[in-house]
Amino acid sequence: MHKIAPSLLLLSSLVAGTATVHAQSPTPRPAPLLQPAPVRIAPSDPALRAAFDSAASSSGLDDLALAGFSSQPLAGWLEYVALRGRMDTLPLARGNAFLAARRGEPVATAFRTDWLNALARRNEWQAFLDQWDASIDGAALRCLRLQALMAVNRADAQWTADAQALWRSSGRSLPAQCDAPFALLTAKGGLTDALRWERFDLAAADAQVGVMRAIAAGLPTADAALALQYAAYLDAPEAAVDGWPKTARSRLVASTALAKLAKTDPDRAEALLPGVAQALAFDEAGRSRVLYQVALWTAASYLPESARRLASVPASAYDDSLHEWRVREALSRSDWAAALAAIRRMPDAQRNDSRWLYFAARTSELTGDTAGARSLYAQAARKPDFHGFLAADRLEQPYALCPWLPAPTPALKQAVARDPNIIRAVQLFQLDRRGWAAREWNAALARFSDEQRRLAVEVAQDNGWFDRGVFGLVNVDGKRYPEEQRLYRLRFPLHHDATIRREAARNGLDPAWVAAEIRAESVFDPNARSGADARGLMQVLPATGAAVAAKTGLPWRGAEGLFDPDLNIAIGSAYLRQLMDRYGGKPYQVIAGYNAGPTPLNRWVSQRPAMDPDLWIETISYKETREYVARVLSFSTIYDWRLDGSAQRLTDRMLGLASGQRKAFACPAEPSAAPAAATKHAPAKRRR
Repeated sequence: MHKIAPSLLLLSSLVAGTATVHAQSPTPRPAPLLQPAPVRIAPSDPALRAAFDSAASSSGLDDLALAGFSSQPLAGWLEYVALRGRMDTLPLARGNAFLAARRGEPVATAFRTDWLNALARRNEWQAFLDQWDASIDGAALRCLRLQALMAVNRADAQWTADAQALWRSSGRSLPAQCDAPFALLTAKGGLTDALRWERFDLAAADAQVGVMRAIAAGLPTADAALALQYAAYLDAPEAAVDGWPKTARSRLVASTALAKLAKTDPDRAEALLPGVAQALAFDEAGRSRVLYQVALWTAASYLPESARRLASVPASAYDDSLHEWRVREALSRSDWAAALAAIRRMPDAQRNDSRWLYFAARTSELTGDTAGARSLYAQAARKPDFHGFLAADRLEQPYALCPWLPAPTPALKQAVARDPNIIRAVQLFQLDRRGWAAREWNAALARFSDEQRRLAVEVAQDNGWFDRGVFGLVNVDGKRYPEEQRLYRLRFPLHHDATIRREAARNGLDPAWVAAEIRAESVFDPNARSGADARGLMQVLPATGAAVAAKTGLPWRGAEGLFDPDLNIAIGSAYLRQLMDRYGGKPYQVIAGYNAGPTPLNRWVSQRPAMDPDLWIETISYKETREYVARVLSFSTIYDWRLDGSAQRLTDRMLGLASGQRKAFACPAEPSAAPAAATKHAPAKRRR
């Protein structure tokens, strides 16, 4: 049984002993009148959607019909679709002319890939080489290029070097297009035993047994026999390894095999490790590889041996993930001292994250260190996220929020909206051609300054493309812009708010929660559809939608009806109400069930039925669900601010307590200066 902390007593002592840590300035309620004027991009010709469908059909679209759309921004993409259906017979001049006319456009990149594959099927090898682009890095096309060079008798020393580079590029299976070049490489004596073993080692490290066996077939008889033993052991690590050579390769194979076994049977992997380690003279790295996985998969299931196995992993093998699991495992047993000790073992950067500052404070509090807890809560409370908001609740402080509202620049925004890539991106999005839209978007951002990029997000959202506030800010093209976390209006769009308020009221829900679910599930994309066929704003499965509609009397027009925003919000909200009634009105458990489904939720509830909500959330075994619950709850707080200017206490929100104190928002200190606006916008400088 889990111990329940005397939370109210500890909380009162924390509040009584808390002094003002830093000056705070109230965060103003969002003012719609201050928002920049929307800039609309003209939608594509209404006939264009039908033209795309016709171009993709078996009948295709002839050149005369294409000419009728030649002035449209999407003319290149329409022509691409029309030509793609006849690639195998398309005259060389026509295909090459398209590439020349669209040089530098994303559509040319898409066309080139299809065109090169078609030229290879047609054995037009010189034409293939004429249209090759050195920036292409896909293995299949690179191997086709090697075939092209073979066909025109240019398999020279550079060809050999390129083929060898492809061979050693991966331990995973390479495309069938590579078979012919590798066969010639073998015949030329370029695929040496050393190269075979080099790739074999890559395959062993990735546990790619099929690749290992294929490589073994080309080795000398004695080497092949040993390689096949290695592959068999990776499949089923039960055979004796005493006869293996005591080499780095043997140790790699054996430790990888036991680490793989640990994911499904950590008990067996741990039992086999001592004998194998002794037989092959494992070093610390080999032992750590196995012990790490044994500990991880034991702790992830909260099995009885978790604490001992976590302690057996050498400190050098710990990474952020295992540090976190050591904390969670101790929390799951209500061993507050062990959890605190595990947090203190974390590297500084990890330990200073708001999540671990909060749990360091929480476990300090639970072990009697009130003063230490106050200090740690104060540090965590400076962060506008789930754990920062919880820390502010513990201290009865306002929530930290420092919105950045850049000064409007209408002329520059209009210029961004006139950019050809942005126009094509928005129009393609509106035609539900998401992949192509992303290509055009990325091409624009590669040229834009940071200010132009932020304005592009505004333009996209003005035209209904709301997820650009997620994918166009903060983390972009491998570069981080932390100050953009404060662009709350862009990062937390709000649409269909009248419907959200109405359906939330009808179902006795907080409208901020419903908005947060939409933000987490679809980023306000009414046409979103997951691989599991969840649809619309709240990502409702058709079977769930039909059942909820039948029970509540809502209209049901089949699965396609879930793409209607009003109906989707109505059904999604009603489903949340049903889950609330089923799980005792506890939103934090309902959110977990909404993401993971009822079976895992029931297991987690039965495992830790009396655990405080914050601790229960952190000990959810599924990473996706654990982060989803925290994300939706923190989003709810921010949407509360967007809707009403204040927020329900997150501590109350988790428990479904509708009444109670509302929290204000305040900027805890002067934020770092916002980046200065670019002084020159065109031509934009490419970001490296």
